[in-house]
Amino acid sequence: MSKNILVFCETEAGAPRKSALELLSKGRELAAALGASLSAMVIGAADATTLGSYGATTVYAVSGDASSTEGVVTAVQGAVSASGATVVLASASALARDAFPRLSARIGAGLVVECTDLRVDGGRVVARRPIYAGKALADVEVRSAIALYTTRPNSFPLSASGGAAAAVVAVSPAASAGTTVKLVEVLAPAGATVDLTEAERIVSGGRSLKSKEQFDAVVRPLAASARATPGASRAAVDAGYAGHGDQVGQTGKVVNPTLYIALGISGAIQHLAGMRTSRVIVAVNKDPEAPIFQHASYGIVADLFEVAPALQKEFQKALL
Repeated sequence: MSKNILVFCETEAGAPRKSALELLSKGRELAAALGASLSAMVIGAADATTLGSYGATTVYAVSGDASSTEGVVTAVQGAVSASGATVVLASASALARDAFPRLSARIGAGLVVECTDLRVDGGRVVARRPIYAGKALADVEVRSAIALYTTRPNSFPLSASGGAAAAVVAVSPAASAGTTVKLVEVLAPAGATVDLTEAERIVSGGRSLKSKEQFDAVVRPLAASARATPGASRAAVDAGYAGHGDQVGQTGKVVNPTLYIALGISGAIQHLAGMRTSRVIVAVNKDPEAPIFQHASYGIVADLFEVAPALQKEFQKALL
């Protein structure tokens, strides 16, 4: 049976999200190893030029409601049927985390979530994913006819293929009965920073910041100087220093940046579960026994109120 890899491309303001382009780059590599074709799907209008330049030969523009889980499940199911896909890739976003388990049950497809790597071994896709809050890694194969995978953003490098614009195929799946969700309003984020889940650099603060005022005076300027996104531990969020949208960890957002700077964060297992796969971890803490140092690439045992301004000056000089 011929293979076809389908990438579910989420969009923002009409453009593909960075995580979608990462998946197309990886999908192109997998397709070459499998002798498969690579296609993409979007809900709504298709960006054939950009998606084609990252390797998609066909783009399925599916009509549907991207604001509801049921709408996304129906749309992806329609694209899978139209494309004949045997491998479906999506970013491990909030939308896919909600929709893909339902899609898996509906079409009888195996699902592997939160993957950090995908490779071809013996003609089959093998997924690697963290387990036990990141303490171990498991290699997983799917034996069903259709395999679904969600991957953490920033797991794969962007790599344009230089290909031509993809062919666009319109798909109109039958609406599913029983949809009860209605989009009422879309609120744009107040700031211009990259979303935590897709950020390549993150500066996070913990309870040691002691107040919202000091969090804003230390973490946010340092993040701005490093062109990073501010984050926070659950303790800092619970204390009111930052909003829940800034929370990194098991009960917040799972991140996978190139650089993660932890200011005054002890390194509880719940926090580590959300950032352990970061490429480089820099920890700043006065306590030399803080668990975060066991996982840090670089550890600084010092007062964060002294270290953060010094780092800020160096970032400002380096990134002028």
